[in-house]
Amino acid sequence: MNSFANTLAQLKKAAELIKLNPNIYEILKSPQRILQFSIPVKMDDGKWKVFEGYRVQYNNARGPFKGGIRYHPQADLNEVKALAALMTWKCAVVNVPLGGGKGGIKVDPKLLSSGELERLTRGYVRAIKDFIGPEKDIPAPDVNTNPMIMGWMADEYSQLVGHPVPGVVTGKPLSLGGSQGREAATGQGAFYLLQELAKKLKLNPKKTTLIIQGFGNVGYHFAQLAFKEGYKIIAVADSKGSIYDKRHKGMDPKNIRHTKQSRGLIDGCYCVGTVCDCKNYKRVTTKQLLELPCDILVPAALENQITRANAGKIKAKVVLELANGPVTTEADEKLNKKRITVVPDILANAGGVAVSYFEWLQNLQNSYWSEQEVNKKLAEIMVKSFHEVWQQKEKHNTDLRTAAYAVALSRVTEVMQAKGIG
Repeated sequence: MNSFANTLAQLKKAAELIKLNPNIYEILKSPQRILQFSIPVKMDDGKWKVFEGYRVQYNNARGPFKGGIRYHPQADLNEVKALAALMTWKCAVVNVPLGGGKGGIKVDPKLLSSGELERLTRGYVRAIKDFIGPEKDIPAPDVNTNPMIMGWMADEYSQLVGHPVPGVVTGKPLSLGGSQGREAATGQGAFYLLQELAKKLKLNPKKTTLIIQGFGNVGYHFAQLAFKEGYKIIAVADSKGSIYDKRHKGMDPKNIRHTKQSRGLIDGCYCVGTVCDCKNYKRVTTKQLLELPCDILVPAALENQITRANAGKIKAKVVLELANGPVTTEADEKLNKKRITVVPDILANAGGVAVSYFEWLQNLQNSYWSEQEVNKKLAEIMVKSFHEVWQQKEKHNTDLRTAAYAVALSRVTEVMQAKGIG
């Protein structure tokens, strides 16, 4: 089952639970617009290369389309459609007035020079210029994109329309109208959620073990916040390697990041300063890491990490989805039968889009907030959203993912029907 089919299967499950209007359901099964295009780029050696680009605008009933752009060699249309749908539900579940969209380029950005990457980025903006803007569609960073790339996008769009438009994208550098707190927002929001979940499940942070798969921007910031609160991080992985603490004493994410930066990968040795312990720590594969015993497993990398093949071997008590779509539909069913609590992506990682919304607002108002203000507003949104989803879970005696979809679908439906749709 591909990523978009997974998303539709979950949509159907939630629609049946809340007895969704069949006309609305029919509309929500398909994106409103799909853009697929070629981006010719002149490479440093003088040759031209053509890259495949996408932008899917799924639904804008609640506001302008909103969603990231990823640069990845495996990016394809089904993936981008799935992610655009997830953005629709994500914005609705945390009740920000935006719709859902997503974009991507099939490319390995690590193989491009900075100049080639900039030319590719500006070519992408030229291809979608007529379909984006602060009142239409607001892209943002995603996998392998960052504030620098968003700055190029904002600049290219502004040049094309002839005047500065900082609100055309979010996730920009502060100097170009970015928001305080945006870089850490997804991890920060997930941490607020973790704290609420710990209260519900009566977990003592100092006795709670975490495994984090994915040590990029999101995974690192979440890990650092959890570590400061006393949670024991016993295993961490990135795309090149994994480390496991056999003693379950817990690891400081700063030390792991330092080792990664100095050695080029997450090593089998845990180093504090110049002293490395290679006896009590070991390298494991990603497959092994996902199946290790822990209290909370945090997939913070890519989609389809927990599948029908390995769901039965998951030993965590909780799966907290910081990646988009890391658990397939078949795996979800298996985890639910094992009574493993799955906190879904459309709730768990919504801190990023919440602060993207804040950035967009600040750009429109030309008035900017402090990091403390941003985090205070983010905490309010995440805590309120968690309890609204939990209430739906209790009301319908269902899992958290279906409950989150129920909240989102109800909000999207209310607006569509108010407009006379469905």
